[in-house]
Amino acid sequence: MTSRITRGAGALAMLATASLLAAACGGGSGSGDESESRDASATTSSAGTRGSGTAENRLAVSFENGIAVLDGETLEVVEEFESEEFTRLNAVGDGRNVLVTMSDGFQVLDTGEPSLTDLVFKAETPAHVVRHDGRTVLYDDGTSDTTIFETTALLDSNGQLPETEVVPGEDAHHGVSIVLSDGTFLTTIGNDAGRSGVRAMDADGNEVARNEDCPGVHGEGTAADETVVFGCENGALLFKDGEFQKLTAEDEYGRMGNAYVSETSPLIVGDYKDDPDAEGVLLDQVALIDPAAGTHRVVDLPDGVEYTWRGVARGPGDLAYILGTDGSLHVMDPATGEISDSYEVVDPWEGPAEWQNPHPSMVVRGDVAYVSEPSKNSVYAIDLTSGEVLATGEISGEPNEMAVALG
Repeated sequence: MTSRITRGAGALAMLATASLLAAACGGGSGSGDESESRDASATTSSAGTRGSGTAENRLAVSFENGIAVLDGETLEVVEEFESEEFTRLNAVGDGRNVLVTMSDGFQVLDTGEPSLTDLVFKAETPAHVVRHDGRTVLYDDGTSDTTIFETTALLDSNGQLPETEVVPGEDAHHGVSIVLSDGTFLTTIGNDAGRSGVRAMDADGNEVARNEDCPGVHGEGTAADETVVFGCENGALLFKDGEFQKLTAEDEYGRMGNAYVSETSPLIVGDYKDDPDAEGVLLDQVALIDPAAGTHRVVDLPDGVEYTWRGVARGPGDLAYILGTDGSLHVMDPATGEISDSYEVVDPWEGPAEWQNPHPSMVVRGDVAYVSEPSKNSVYAIDLTSGEVLATGEISGEPNEMAVALG
């Protein structure tokens, strides 16, 4: 097993203070084919001075070659920035900052200034960002290295990247990692030929558990009682109280790629696909998981309702909200799979030709969902308790990914 940086039990040992890097804003998608192993420590160039504290409620929206920062209440554009052609957005979790996947790594977007700073957590192929228990965890697909920092550290970093810990990966693959409250480090297992499961290490870097019955492992979520779920091509893999539990799908091929969870609910909702040869990215079933009961079941959506992974979230009452191709936002009870209400929010739409292409999507903050409608260059704020449209905003291009500067 590749050695990892030792963290004292229950504490995050900070490492790899930022050094020099200029953030690139040229062409490219922030992903590539190279998989040479190298250090993924955070680096930066001279950064402007940033104030501490959280921002007003802000929403970041990417579009082709650009990123817009919107006021979260009025959806008025506060500022727009040039970026690479296709970027992904992830909230840091500190109420102010968003990470933008660029060619050189995870670039910091300060929604409070606002400013697309020159701070970059360097990565060969920046991928998943996970927020949990006061830590933000970055995964580099190009090296399988994991970079960890205190979630609030950027707020008081005085224009520099915060100290980080880098956990070296084994074999490069599209993966994800998470650090639990007791210091347990979970990370996916895989290589350039495929992905097979997840391993767990304690705070001192010793492997304590592993499970490789999770082909195509993808995505991660943490439900109540710190139950962690990973998606598999044959169901789901749970980790709780130091042990793995496999829940097998009812179909021979039953892929869950993304988990939609609430840390106040034990129930898990996942996207679901039962046909490995199906074309496109639209789905018409969801997986419902009850860890306590050890059950994994699949429910069909109403006829004519499909969705993509960008159109599911948990909201008020820990209910699931699904943005369908019929243009409606459907409210689902994760315990029963029943749809209790539907709100018309956008025009009916068709699935994208490629997953990167703009299509209606949703992110949630509290009782408010932000829903995009690329065909109108628009974003809407929707009250999830009533379906009322609270605000409408328009940006310079087709909205693609969105991130709320969650606190």
